[in-house]
Amino acid sequence: MDTHSRNKETLAPLRAALYDFDPAALRRVLHEICAPNVLFRLAFPFETITGVDAYVDAVYAPLVQAVPDLERRDHIVMAGPTAEGADWVGCGGFYTGTFCAPWLDIPPTGHLMHLRFHEFYRFEDGKIAEMQALWDLPEVMMQAGAWPMSPSLGREWHIPGPATCDGLVPGPYDAAQGAATCRHIVEMLEYLKRHPSQGGPEVMEMERFWHPRMSWYGPSGIGTGRGIEGFRKWHQIPFLNGMPDRGQYVDEIEYHFFGDRNYAAVTGWPDMYQSISRGGWLGIAPTGKKIEMRSLDFWRVENGLIRENWVLVDLLHMYDQIGVDVFARMREFNKARVGFDSATGVAL
Repeated sequence: MDTHSRNKETLAPLRAALYDFDPAALRRVLHEICAPNVLFRLAFPFETITGVDAYVDAVYAPLVQAVPDLERRDHIVMAGPTAEGADWVGCGGFYTGTFCAPWLDIPPTGHLMHLRFHEFYRFEDGKIAEMQALWDLPEVMMQAGAWPMSPSLGREWHIPGPATCDGLVPGPYDAAQGAATCRHIVEMLEYLKRHPSQGGPEVMEMERFWHPRMSWYGPSGIGTGRGIEGFRKWHQIPFLNGMPDRGQYVDEIEYHFFGDRNYAAVTGWPDMYQSISRGGWLGIAPTGKKIEMRSLDFWRVENGLIRENWVLVDLLHMYDQIGVDVFARMREFNKARVGFDSATGVAL
């Protein structure tokens, strides 16, 4: 069996333990497939955790207390090598279950919740040495009616899996097709960077890379855009207007692309640096402060054009860097809500 198919197979017991959520099985499987000093790089407020037990105790134990019938569903599982020679597996999907008790002070709904995730696992000698993961916590706040920041410009909804239902990419690994998909994505991104410094929207040549019915699935707080117009209107134009120095700090970041058949992914921690200036972004007043951003993305290419793009950005980490405590504002916002201590703003 080839390396990348074997890495997917190694990850399968972990996915099974998270589907029929079993804390004991989860801990056991992670110890079996992870290196002793494995690093878990997580979205704010979890941040980086070393070791399996600390990870399970800090992340999954509180979540399963709030969602006792927790279940994970993967709609993308792909793998491949980066140009730098590292081997990765990328998983995308959502956690779901009945939201019965507060989690991170987000008030429970008593109804089914969904929590979108992108999780990337780097393998060394058959073991997971590092995970980079973003969970869309603002999505859960929105479902609870507790999102305390500006409304999204794009459409907020339950993000679907691939339209072609082929995101669980089978082996054997096709190196030529994976590399070709990666080249298409990398070239597309290089053309995106031409605007606005080298001209108007036409310099991006988006019709050369993107399907006319493309869907850009952004994180909660930004939302989804349909077609090139939707992508530009609801994400790209506000993003560039608010952070015109995008792409000027490439020597300070790292990002790693890998492809698997008609899917490609990018991972990096962080993979963007820029400053919120001019008219601000997402309703945030311009700070002029240079911030780092974490983004973990998947693309699906269909007949030589990008048809779907799943994007997660650690927005809570971005807010934290400019001095905005989203969780504190959420608690203030929900003081009068049943199930909260009105004096402290903490969920009961």
